[in-house]
Amino acid sequence: MKKFIVIVVSVLLLYVGWNYLYYHLGIYIKLGNEKEVSAFMKVDGNDISMYDEAAGAYLPFEIKGVNMGSGEPGEWSTDFHIDKDTYKRWFAQIQEMGANTIRMYTIQGENFYNAFYEYNSQREKEGKTPLWMLHGVWVNDYVQNSSRDAYHDDFLKTFLKDCRTMVNVIHGKQKISLGRMASAGSGAYKNDVSRWVIGYILGVEWEDVTVAYTDHKYEGMEGYTGYKGKYLQTTPNATPFECMLAQVGDGVIAYETQRFGTQRLLAFSNWPTTDPFDYGSEIKRFFEKCARVDVEHIKATKDFLAGQFASYHVYPYYPDYLQYERDWTVFGIGTKSEYYTKEGKLNTYRAYLDMLNNHHEIPVVISEFGVSTGRGMAQVDANTNRNQGHLSEREQGEALILCYEDIKAAGCAGSCVFTWQDEWFKRTWNTMYAVDLKRTPYWSDYQTNEQYFGLLSFDPGEETSVCYVDGDVSEWTDKDIVSENHGMTLSVKYDEKFLYFLVKKEHLKLGESSIYIPIDLTPKSGSTFCREHTIAFDRPADFLIVINGKEDSRVLVQERYEALRANYAENVYGFDTYIKGNEPDVDSPSFVNIDMVLKMDTVSERYLEKGGRAQTFETGLLKYGNANPKSSAFDSLADFISKGDYIEIKIPWQLLNFADPSKMKIHDDYYDENYGVAYINIDKMYVGIGDETDRREKDLEAVSKISLTPYPLKGWGNKVTYHERLKDSYYELQGIWKDR
Repeated sequence: MKKFIVIVVSVLLLYVGWNYLYYHLGIYIKLGNEKEVSAFMKVDGNDISMYDEAAGAYLPFEIKGVNMGSGEPGEWSTDFHIDKDTYKRWFAQIQEMGANTIRMYTIQGENFYNAFYEYNSQREKEGKTPLWMLHGVWVNDYVQNSSRDAYHDDFLKTFLKDCRTMVNVIHGKQKISLGRMASAGSGAYKNDVSRWVIGYILGVEWEDVTVAYTDHKYEGMEGYTGYKGKYLQTTPNATPFECMLAQVGDGVIAYETQRFGTQRLLAFSNWPTTDPFDYGSEIKRFFEKCARVDVEHIKATKDFLAGQFASYHVYPYYPDYLQYERDWTVFGIGTKSEYYTKEGKLNTYRAYLDMLNNHHEIPVVISEFGVSTGRGMAQVDANTNRNQGHLSEREQGEALILCYEDIKAAGCAGSCVFTWQDEWFKRTWNTMYAVDLKRTPYWSDYQTNEQYFGLLSFDPGEETSVCYVDGDVSEWTDKDIVSENHGMTLSVKYDEKFLYFLVKKEHLKLGESSIYIPIDLTPKSGSTFCREHTIAFDRPADFLIVINGKEDSRVLVQERYEALRANYAENVYGFDTYIKGNEPDVDSPSFVNIDMVLKMDTVSERYLEKGGRAQTFETGLLKYGNANPKSSAFDSLADFISKGDYIEIKIPWQLLNFADPSKMKIHDDYYDENYGVAYINIDKMYVGIGDETDRREKDLEAVSKISLTPYPLKGWGNKVTYHERLKDSYYELQGIWKDR
C-alpha cells in the first residue's frame, strides 16, 4: 500500500511539475519531424494578402479593423471583467458593421479567447467568414517612464518573455497566474485561436525619452548598433532602439516557427512622436521631438515568410507637425496647395499619411484613428474640424469616414478605428486634475473626451436613463419638484452621468425672459449676489445656470470656485493666482464663464510672439437640441430643450466641480491651504429658480432674493447601472464598410 501511495504521489508531482513547465513557463521538447512552416498571411509589396483555400492563391486583404479595450463601467480595464457572452455579442456587431478585424493591445482574460474561439468556430460551421485578430504585447508604463533603457532586463527580457507568452496564449498552450503579468489578463488558455490571428503589433506608443536615452547611451557601442537574426536583420544605419526591436521581433518569429511551425505578420507599434521624419528646428523645439524609430532599418529575411508591415497611430489633430512646416516637398509629397479639400480646407492629415506611405517600402497600417464624442475637448483640428472631443455622434461618424477615405487615398494597407466601446475609466490631461483618478470607472465623465472614442456607448440606467432631454416630460412627476418661485417650479433628478433639471413656467417663451437656476454646493465659498446679472440669492451660490435663448445660455461659476483659474491661471491669464492678493475673495460677487484649456500654445506664440496664452473654449456654453437617441433630431451634445411650458436641462457632473459623484465628492476650496484641487463630501445641494422679475435695478433692498432649497444627494458607490447603445457613428461607418 505504501509503495502504491508513493507511486501515485510521484505521478501527481510529475504531472504538476510538467504542467507548470509546459503551460506556465512555456518549456517544450522538440521531437523532430517538424512540419513545414506555414503562413496564411503575407506581405506583397505595399499590400497585405491572405491565402484563399478556394482560390488556391494569396488574395489582397484590406484590414478594416476596430480596436477593443478591456474595460466596462464599474470595472478597471486591468480587471478583465467582460464576460464571454458580451464579447460574442460585440464580435457579431463588429462584423455586422463591416469590419473584418479586431485589434487587442495585450493578453486578455481567458473569457475573451473562449468567446473568440466559440464565435469563430460557429461562424465557420455556418460557412461564414470569421473575425480576424491583430494581437499586441504591452510594455509596462512604469518601465517606459523610469530610469531604465530599452536594454534593461525589466524592459527587454520582460518584453521577450511576454511575447512568447502571447504566442502560447493564442495557440492555447498557456496558463497565467493572477498578477503574474503587468497589464495582462490571467487564466487557463486552452483554445487554439491562432488560425484567426493575422498578425502581431508589438509594443506601445514609445516614450520619446526612452528611445532617445537608449539611442544616446548605446550610440556606437558594439552589440547595440546592429542585429542579424534568422528572420530579421538591421541595416547599417539602425539605431540601438531599432536593433532592440529587431531582436524582439526575431525572437517572436523564431519561437512560433520552432514550436508551432507557423508564422504571421509582424509590426512594431509607432506614432508621430517617434515617427521617422526629420523636421525643422522650430518644430523639434516646440513639439520636443527628440527621437525617431524607423522600421525601414529592420529588414525581413527570406526565412520570414509572412513579412513585416509598419503600424502607426495617427489622429487628425495630434501632433499637427505639418501645420507649421513651410516646405512639404522635403518629405517626398506635394506642395501645400495640393492638399486643400473641395471646401478649401488644408488637409494636413492626408498629407501626413502620404508621407508615411511614401517613406515605407512595406505596407502601412494605421492601427489607430478616431475622434471623441465627449462633451469636453482637448485639442482643435485647426483645418478640418476633426477635433479631439466635442463632436456629436453624427459628426464622429462623418469624421471617421473622412479619415478612412484619406487613409485609403494615401495607399495604406489597412486601418483600425479607435475604439469599439466607450471607456469610463479613462483620463485626459486637461481634466485629470479635476477628478478623483481612483474612482473614474464608477461614473461617466462627459467632460473627459478620452472616455468617448467608442462606437458603442454605455448609457446610465439598466434599460433606459432616468431622463432624456427631449421635451417629453412624462418621466417627471410632482415628487421631483424641489423649488418654486413666481409660479415657476424646478425639478431635479440625477444618474451616473448627469444632473437633470426641469423648469416649468406658464406661457414660457424661450429667449424673451432669462431663467436663472442658482446652485450652492460647497460651504467654503459662494456669493449671495451675481454682479453680472444683478440677481441675489438667500444663501451663497457657487454656480448659476442662465437660460437666455438657444444661442446664449450657459453655466457660470463664482470666480473663487473657478477650477480653470486654480489650475491654469498662469497659462491662461498670465499670473499666479496663489500669490497673496491674486486669489478671488471667498464671497466675490463675480460669476465667470466656465472655460476648458486646450493645447497650451502654438509655435508662433512660443517662438515669435513670446508670450502667447493657452487656448481655451467655453465648455459652460449650453447647446440647444434634442438629446434623446430615439429621436430623428438626436444631437448627443444637446444640453437643453424647450417645449411648451417646460425647459429640460442636463449638466455633466464635472462641470459643477464634482470630482466623484459616486461618493458625492466635490472640490474643496482651492486657496485655503490646498493650493489646488482637494475634495470634500456633501450630502445635499441647494437649488433655486428665478427669472427677470428677480433682477435688481435701482432699489437694491426692494427686490426679493431667490430662495435656494435643499436637495438630498446620495452616491451609488461602486454599483453602477448602464445599458449598451450603438452610436450614430456605428451606422455611419457601416454605410461605407458593410458592402465593400
